[in-house]
Amino acid sequence: MVLGLRAPDQPAALWPLWPTAGSYAVSYLFIAIIWINHHYLVRSVDTPTLRLIWINFGHLFIVSFLPFATEWIARTRLASSPVAFYAGIFVCVDIAYNIFEREVLTHADAKQLSEGRRHMARRRSLA
Repeated sequence: MVLGLRAPDQPAALWPLWPTAGSYAVSYLFIAIIWINHHYLVRSVDTPTLRLIWINFGHLFIVSFLPFATEWIARTRLASSPVAFYAGIFVCVDIAYNIFEREVLTHADAKQLSEGRRHMARRRSLA
């Protein structure tokens, strides 16, 4: 993620930057959660199918809008349209991730991914 965090000219001017810092922190946490869940799921795949690769590309494409939305929120100081767009990205990323997860769990080897781990993966994605 690339976000132009600019230091204020005056020490007391730091407080007005909270929307920028907050949106950046939320976006970073969101990316970290995506990365961790993706890492655990991909470990269950022996040989990725072409369908799985394209689903993954679609998921990553949607995730790639997050820096844009983060910057938009920061510049507009939490205006309603950028926040709605930001929330929409979260929903779209979650939908794409659930499709990705379903594809992985459908083709995962039962020896590698026990039923308990499958349920844990589903609960994690719903959370």
